Amino acid sequence: MAFASFDDKRGGAPVAEINMVPLIDVMLVLLVIFIVAAPLLTQSVKLELPKASAQPTQPQPDAIQLSINAEGILYWNGEALSRQEAAARFAVEGAKPNPPAVRFSVDQSIPYGRVAEILADAARLGVSKIGLVTQPDTTAR
Repeated sequence: MAFASFDDKRGGAPVAEINMVPLIDVMLVLLVIFIVAAPLLTQSVKLELPKASAQPTQPQPDAIQLSINAEGILYWNGEALSRQEAAARFAVEGAKPNPPAVRFSVDQSIPYGRVAEILADAARLGVSKIGLVTQPDTTAR
């Protein structure tokens, strides 16, 4: 440790030693905080939970692939059908306690009115989880 001296040659030189006292103070404060906080982190409430048996949850139904090609033909999981047949299938699926999701892909040349009719049929008959499938736009930034 450097003490003041009467030597004029070294009087203005900076002290090259690290003062350890503030570092030790900070370490002691952190130690006290840790000692106080550690018991709070390990506290738990002792409970005796009741025993119960439950039915296993039903697996999520598979999604329905619904599509309309450029010729206007409606497909349900790859099977061609009419709008009335699709409505009948929507009624069956909508009556289930957990109706499946529908992934709806439509050719871009199909008029919006045709798409809206099928979406309305699905919603009216209880199938409300419908997603529209699109291609990502690689030109947009």
